[in-house]
Amino acid sequence: MKREYKIVLLTYLIMQLSSPVGVPFTYYLLNGLGFSGKDLESRSLSLWLLFSFSAAFIVTLYCLRREMRFRSQKAASFPVSAFWASAGVFLALFGQLAAARIEMLFGVEPGSENTREIIGMIEKAPAIFLVAAVFGPILEEVVFRKIIFGTCMQRLGFFPSALISSLFFSAAHMEFEHLLLYTAIGFAFCYVYRKTNRILVPIFSHVSMNVIAILSQLDPKIFSMF
Repeated sequence: MKREYKIVLLTYLIMQLSSPVGVPFTYYLLNGLGFSGKDLESRSLSLWLLFSFSAAFIVTLYCLRREMRFRSQKAASFPVSAFWASAGVFLALFGQLAAARIEMLFGVEPGSENTREIIGMIEKAPAIFLVAAVFGPILEEVVFRKIIFGTCMQRLGFFPSALISSLFFSAAHMEFEHLLLYTAIGFAFCYVYRKTNRILVPIFSHVSMNVIAILSQLDPKIFSMF
């Protein structure tokens, strides 16, 4: 694995594990600056998420800056890529729906606690929309599709590589009752990435899917805060 990929993986891991330290630090900092109120804890969490995801995003872009200058000879043309970028949204939504139906057969309640928490944070701090709809999906596609799936594909076939990548993707969301659901979504993004060899394709699909999911659940009044 490339050195740059290792740095990106380490950065992503640190970002994921940073909240227990970063949120109290942000709370202490805000409190020291004179901020107060019962919503200070939620503000601290929102600010730390925005900072940590933004920092990880910048580090990732810096590490991959050389790769972004060159187009792979195996990369699909723009029209083909545009088709699969759009198709990826529907494949992911279909996979999510099918997986949710299967989960219900085993008594798993529909709906995502993770999504509800994100919606709650966005309603209190609209800037978190950038984390959930932009920074998060981009980082996840780079880590789970470009690096993990791409590295596994050098030695394994599509299915084992997609399974490994998607299971890690699912575990990162910390909702193990929805393991099948996130794995199905991961497979959809692996598929469109494999079809085009352009990481921007699953990134577009993932960002679009998150935007749809968030906007469909947000209180319309939130837009007056932007």
